[in-house]
Amino acid sequence: MEKETNSAPATQFKYLDLITIVFVLVLVLSNIASSAKIIDWGISLGALRLSFDAGTLLFPISYIFGDVLTEVYGYKRSRRTIWLGFGALIFSALVFRLVQVLPGEAVWESSVGQQTYDLVLGSISTGGIVLASLAGFLAGSFSNAIIMALMKLLTKGKYLWMRTIGSTIVGEAMDTFTFILVASALGVFPWEIFWSLTVTNYIFKVGVEALMTPVTYWVVNHLKKSEGVDFFDEGTKFSPFIFK
Repeated sequence: MEKETNSAPATQFKYLDLITIVFVLVLVLSNIASSAKIIDWGISLGALRLSFDAGTLLFPISYIFGDVLTEVYGYKRSRRTIWLGFGALIFSALVFRLVQVLPGEAVWESSVGQQTYDLVLGSISTGGIVLASLAGFLAGSFSNAIIMALMKLLTKGKYLWMRTIGSTIVGEAMDTFTFILVASALGVFPWEIFWSLTVTNYIFKVGVEALMTPVTYWVVNHLKKSEGVDFFDEGTKFSPFIFK
């Protein structure tokens, strides 16, 4: 297995495109689900009722794939994939906005109606979920990827579990708080459930990451072996605002 750094020649990868597609797809679908429904766990943490937006069911997968991207292919490729996800999310918002403003057919109007569409998917159409997701993902995904890359250098590639869970603890905290704060400020979620959503989202996301650690190990080891590479971000510029 080759230890690749930024000074190594460009490598053709077999699975990078597939991982990128799944990452982007999960990001877009999680935002549609977040707009569509809030789920009640049916339990409480003290006086705090636990509930989360439906997109939380999918969103931890994007962090797992983010960890895999950074660990196997390096921060630069992970950064590029994150920006591709942002672009796809903006495009999906524009599509839903176009659908929203087009006139509804008479039977659809009587059975479903524009008001129902606006209530369920309006936050995507008007950009509320998109802005919240962009703000949260910018804070969370990049902090997660940067911490993963730096910890890999510090640990010399050892203790993958420490890197995946440690980066998630920080990244998900940044992402969850920022996402729900912006979404609540823009009227996507009511302020009354701000802390319920924040705490429940965070517990669920970090819990899923921890439980999925054996799967992450298997995927990372399989990809490193199949791709024949193990990337270390020596000399990498960690600014999020570079697309290459």
